[in-house]
Amino acid sequence: MAKTKKKTNILFAAFEATPFVKTGGLGDVAGSLPQHVKNDEFDVRVILPKLSAIPEEYHAKMKYVRNFEVPLGWRNSYCGLFTLRKGGVTYYFLDNEFYFKRGKVYGEFDDAERVAFFSKAVLETIRYIGGNWMPDIIHCNDWHTALIPVFLHEHYRNALGFDRIKTVFTIHNLKFQGQYDKFITGDILGLQNSPAGPQMIHDDATNFLQGAVIYADAVTTVSPTYAKEICTAQYGEGLEGLFQSRSYKLSGIINGIDNKDINPETDKRMPANFSIDDMSGKAICKAALQEELGFEVNPDIPLFVMVTRLTDQKGANLVKNLLGTFADRDMQFAVLGTGDKEYEKAFQGMANYKPEKFAARIMFSEPLSRRFYSGADAFLMPSLFEPCGLAQMMAMRYGTLPIVRETGGLKDTVDGYWDYGENATGFSFKDFDTNAVRSVVDSALTLWYEDREMWKKIQKNAMSIDYGWESSAEKYRELYRSLFN
Repeated sequence: MAKTKKKTNILFAAFEATPFVKTGGLGDVAGSLPQHVKNDEFDVRVILPKLSAIPEEYHAKMKYVRNFEVPLGWRNSYCGLFTLRKGGVTYYFLDNEFYFKRGKVYGEFDDAERVAFFSKAVLETIRYIGGNWMPDIIHCNDWHTALIPVFLHEHYRNALGFDRIKTVFTIHNLKFQGQYDKFITGDILGLQNSPAGPQMIHDDATNFLQGAVIYADAVTTVSPTYAKEICTAQYGEGLEGLFQSRSYKLSGIINGIDNKDINPETDKRMPANFSIDDMSGKAICKAALQEELGFEVNPDIPLFVMVTRLTDQKGANLVKNLLGTFADRDMQFAVLGTGDKEYEKAFQGMANYKPEKFAARIMFSEPLSRRFYSGADAFLMPSLFEPCGLAQMMAMRYGTLPIVRETGGLKDTVDGYWDYGENATGFSFKDFDTNAVRSVVDSALTLWYEDREMWKKIQKNAMSIDYGWESSAEKYRELYRSLFN
């Protein structure tokens, strides 16, 4: 009888994951990727902090495993281990009310100590999971788990079974690195006498993310273009030299979207369903959205939307400068999102001034966002930088043509009309300035009014692209395999 090949065990570490906790794109990835990577070859389990933000329905279903002490710096702290099975994936939750029973997921005064405790506790947990399950790879995500590769190398390499564990570190947004006063290197991290202490210093501060990039076996970002961009001064956030020196282990894998949830044929949050073969339902969605926003219900007027954080990173400053221009164009424009007060006031002010052409919903609502995606004609996303971006992929899935700046994941997922013609999947531009946005919007308007058949062709191109998780999951499997070749 043939011997069954042992599965490769992956422990996926993150500070948030849907449906338990989500503050941004990381939560979407951590909630979706493990379910798509797992198969007969890979056993993927997820480990998270037991945050008070997790809904009570999930707290109630968690099963207590055991508790143990976690050594951190000069102290030992309690850690409780709980588990829950969902969607075919085993989840572990690490409990310590002092660190995790907080009003916010992030933004606490002692975040450095909180994430340090979680990182150390992840490694201690391996001793107590039971069932002889030992991870072959720990996949760490963003700076909240950046200390895991450091602690593994400096504190656990000689522990039984730990010597063969590999680490992958994924950067979802380089803007956030975990930079703190140097004193924590010894007092909190206990790394004062290790090589890691001085290696983690950047700009006279301890930089958690820098430690992960140095110590992890592989470093990934969430799009191939972003992996190249962070090696430059424009996007490297001061660490471009580090990435250049570690380029041999740096790669980019585009995120995916959940095709079952984000599906115009079945989505119940839409006024009507439609498909690439029957777009009649999209016309119903557009009319319903126009009516909801107080616009003229007219299929011939193009409806442009944004669903975004209103920040400079998302290009809100460029769009704010163009509101007067948009008022002169034969178009409707609506925005959904919150962010900097300056932009909230500007968009709301324009909506109050010209409600027949502008609408602002200064809020976030998942159902309303689906009505925006499904009812609009064009989706504006002029980001300064965008590691991956999910919104443009969602818009394409719903037949709403994205208008994006050629950066990060936007460049990797949208083929612009100027370059690709009838094979395009949207519109794109290069320079981050007001004139570039004006020009690309005018180009889209020209195509809408002068060649509606071409618009429909590009619309079908966009809807035919499969940005589901399967392709990305296989790339992660290839990466995992490469660590042992």
